[in-house]
Amino acid sequence: MKKTVKIFAEIGFIVLCMIYLSPIYIVITNAFKNRAELYENMLSLPNHLDFIYFAEAMEKMNIINAFKNSFIVTVASLFVIVILASMAAWMIVRVDHMFSRVLFMVFVATMLIPFQTLMMPLMQVMSSMSRATGLPFINSLSGLVYMNLGFGASMAVFLYHGFIKAIPRSLEEAAVIDGCNKFRVFWKIVFPLLKPVTVTVMILDMIWIWNDFLLPSLVLSDKKLRTIPLSTASFFGQFTIQWNMAMAGLLLAILPIIIFYIAAQKYIIKGVASGAVK
Repeated sequence: MKKTVKIFAEIGFIVLCMIYLSPIYIVITNAFKNRAELYENMLSLPNHLDFIYFAEAMEKMNIINAFKNSFIVTVASLFVIVILASMAAWMIVRVDHMFSRVLFMVFVATMLIPFQTLMMPLMQVMSSMSRATGLPFINSLSGLVYMNLGFGASMAVFLYHGFIKAIPRSLEEAAVIDGCNKFRVFWKIVFPLLKPVTVTVMILDMIWIWNDFLLPSLVLSDKKLRTIPLSTASFFGQFTIQWNMAMAGLLLAILPIIIFYIAAQKYIIKGVASGAVK
């Protein structure tokens, strides 16, 4: 009886996995079809592998410029999130004060606020700040990086906070006795120990930032500043949709993030477990 239940459970799990992965199958198979073949049967395999639609999609997306913009935004955002969130979490953990505990709860609470409730007030505030200061918060990659920091810091501080609590304070005290100041204690002693959770933060934030469409669509209006998700929107017109080139463009857009995820996935479970449980 137990063996039968186990078999049915495994079959059910396989079916659920196939359903979950079905969108990826649809994207891959239809990226090689012409429009007539795609409309005839969306679920069938292509009759032959035709890469012409990838070339057309790359040209229409201006993929080199879009990739450059996405790369700049993603790398810069990850850099500032990791640096500032790790330092903030370290000080929150090590400074045992009511203000530190309240500040940590504020970071955690902001994780529960949906972006959709903030996007219109955010644009109004950023526009006002741009007019008041002359700084390019709107329609600039630097402004997008600044906003990504605001939305990504809370989760990063939460993960770093749990991980840092597991680091013995005696290591830092020994470094101070040897003559290290706080700056050197953090960067020479603490930060190297944060590698697992740092990689986890980078993976989770990279997936979010690279694939983000809504925030860049609100911030970036210049075509030259479009990221890859924004450039894929060019295939979806008001009256027609070029599905085959859209599928090819979507496949090109997700390939870098898939490669990065496969290369660094071993750190995810370790980092999340260490950051959230300890």
